[in-house]
Amino acid sequence: MNTRPRLLFLGHTLPYPPDSGVAIRSFHLLRLLARMFDVTALCFSRRKGGAVPQHDRAQRLAALRQLADVEAFSVPQEHSVWRLAWDHLRSVGLNRAYTAFTFDSPSVVRRIRDLLQTRRFDLIHVDSIMLSRYLPLLDRAPLVCGHHNVESVLLQRRARAERTPWRRAYLRHQARLTAREEQRWCARCDLNTVVSDADRVTLQRSVPAATCAVVPNGVDIETFRPGPGRDEGIVFVGESTWFPNRDGLQYFCDAILPRIRATAGVTPVRWVGRASDALREAYRDRYAVELTDYVPDVRPYVRDAACYVVPLRVGGGTRLKILDAWAMGKAVVSTSIGCEGLAAEDGSNILVRDDPHGFAQAVCAVLQDPALRQRLGAAGRRTVERHYSWERIGDSLLPLYGSLMQARRNVRPSLSIA
Repeated sequence: MNTRPRLLFLGHTLPYPPDSGVAIRSFHLLRLLARMFDVTALCFSRRKGGAVPQHDRAQRLAALRQLADVEAFSVPQEHSVWRLAWDHLRSVGLNRAYTAFTFDSPSVVRRIRDLLQTRRFDLIHVDSIMLSRYLPLLDRAPLVCGHHNVESVLLQRRARAERTPWRRAYLRHQARLTAREEQRWCARCDLNTVVSDADRVTLQRSVPAATCAVVPNGVDIETFRPGPGRDEGIVFVGESTWFPNRDGLQYFCDAILPRIRATAGVTPVRWVGRASDALREAYRDRYAVELTDYVPDVRPYVRDAACYVVPLRVGGGTRLKILDAWAMGKAVVSTSIGCEGLAAEDGSNILVRDDPHGFAQAVCAVLQDPALRQRLGAAGRRTVERHYSWERIGDSLLPLYGSLMQARRNVRPSLSIA
């Protein structure tokens, strides 16, 4: 007789392969939760740089089904320009966050209702507030909402970085609507998991009644290890399809890179991650920067670099890219937003600079000083071993979920709307 508790997991991405920040965190959460629970996961399969071939989706599902019973659903607006426009119109007309319509799928509604009628779940994990459309359906078991970022704050930062007036106004409006969504639901969940204490403070400032716990981002410290490489040039890892990465790329090339090359001479730069052919050609011709496009394994690129840069001006949560670099013993130069929420100590395990001149000087120091590179890299490795191993995170995550399951409340707040 099966005595393992059951968990329903709703995800806004199909987390395989774990090749982006959201997918990495979701994959490892799923992996860790599968140690305690029989997991049923309903995940949206998003296109990345084009349609996802059916056989590719099947392979991804096969890999995930070693951990859980996983089902994939398409994002409706990705298959219809009319649906995309309609989602934006509904958001504005009904004064509701855009993501509530982005992930509105009748197929997912039907599947959730069917599962709740035929199975008893001991816990439900919703992996983003962006899936708030489904929260009114989930009143049968203790409910956890995961927050990869405080989404309203991320939108506010995007608005500040946006140059086009109408887009800036629209992002600010969405930030307000998303904050309202957070205020509407977070206090009604049994637990909200956030990736850093900074995010916990931010969310509870907006929603004082929300119960929060920090479940940090992590890194596989066995897969990402220090190793010999060419130890030259500069590297960044992150797909240019994500606005914060694209903004960071442009900022780096316009404001920082000329200062680096004025001091250090010709310096190879690799920006690792998805990028269109047109964007790759433009940055190669204008800045002599190599955009690699998607690569299945980022480690050789990181290993060969002398300096790992994170010149982000927009972001939320914590950056897994820094954890990967630290785990591989690489020297990192970052903005304060880039390393926000991490155990980053300027001058010890990282160099933190927020102005272009200071950032360029720090990169040049790393490029020209092997002893500095070694010292920063060794301290970064010690940091992830102490704080950010997924196995260590799992040791605290599972008892947290177990205590939720055991704490039977006499009265739980209703998730339905009057």
